Amino acid sequence: MKQLFEKWVSISLAKRIFAGLVIGAILGISLPGLTGIALLGDVFVNALKAIAPLLVFFLIISSLCHAGQSHGGVIRTVILLYLFSTFLAALVAVTSSRLFPVKLTLVQAAANTAAPQGIAEVMKSLLLNIVANPVSSLVNANYIGILAWAVLFGIAFRSASDTTKQTLNDISENLSKVVTWIINFAPFGILGLVFNTVSTNGLSIFTEYGRLLAVLVGSMLFIYFVTNPILVFWCIRKNPFPLIFTCLKRSAVTAFFTRSSAANIPINMEVCEDMGLDRDTYSVTIPLGATINMNGAAITITVMTLAAANTMGIEVDIPTAIILSILATLSACGASGVAGGSLLLIPMSCSLFGISSDIAMQVVGVGFIIGVVQDSVETALNSSSDLLLSASAEFRQWRQTGKTIPF
Repeated sequence: MKQLFEKWVSISLAKRIFAGLVIGAILGISLPGLTGIALLGDVFVNALKAIAPLLVFFLIISSLCHAGQSHGGVIRTVILLYLFSTFLAALVAVTSSRLFPVKLTLVQAAANTAAPQGIAEVMKSLLLNIVANPVSSLVNANYIGILAWAVLFGIAFRSASDTTKQTLNDISENLSKVVTWIINFAPFGILGLVFNTVSTNGLSIFTEYGRLLAVLVGSMLFIYFVTNPILVFWCIRKNPFPLIFTCLKRSAVTAFFTRSSAANIPINMEVCEDMGLDRDTYSVTIPLGATINMNGAAITITVMTLAAANTMGIEVDIPTAIILSILATLSACGASGVAGGSLLLIPMSCSLFGISSDIAMQVVGVGFIIGVVQDSVETALNSSSDLLLSASAEFRQWRQTGKTIPF
């Protein structure tokens, strides 16, 4: 059994995941009645979601209580990259929507869905999540609360004894080991996730609402392959695409199928470890990115809002489009604190154009229809960009100090 496991892990994770993807699609088409296969995907995602809050909590505490001031510059650079890239994503979405305007055939929105009515409500939710009970934050996977309390505890524990600091480090190390065990079963989880998608919706799900999806996905791909490389080049002054494709292969693929930035946090951390990045830095920036680095969410909010405006015959001028981009950026940063994510923030942006809540919620209904593809690509962009920008910021420091960048 041990030899079999060692042989299994000797095959690259990307190859194992691709095999699971192909087998899952084939089984979904040929044997859709074997619904038990989908359980593999549910178990995998739930396992990652279960361990991720504890991992993030203890990693941040351990990192901050050991961290020196030298890490602050990298973290500040990462935060600036996160915010700028999210705003840039909203601008790209505005441009795409103006070049390729989309009108929607509106459908009935999902019932019993409550959306925030303004940016004030989003900020209120964000602040309340920050001060939520730390235990309930861990139980409910409230990452905003987890981040806030972990930062406070990490700073407080800087004055703790070396024994206490080592204990915290041991806990985080062993949680990371558990995550590694879970990740080795990712191919089976991907198999179950793909089977469930294909058997439930059929391959035709990838062609419905094609034009809207083309604008959404095209904008997201433009960010990943055009604007992100520019940001990476600014950091490392080298060809950015080796790092781009590494993050795509090792982070975006898994995030696409799990559709959860939180579940992908352990995977991003493992890649950072393999790259030789500073644990005290990435254990803060990766979870932080899952909260505020929401390029895909900014694109979704902007494109869907402008599609609603086009449908209603509303002309959107340049100044209003810029205001929408700023609103989408702020909203996207708070999306992880709002139940339903980016789709439920669409009515708030629609209110900028005086579009009624009834119409806006029907646009949300369209979002739920295309969500299988939209949410998958959005999560892949969000999560892989966390890894990409975190690595780029640290490599920028390596370049300035003369250390060799491995790409």
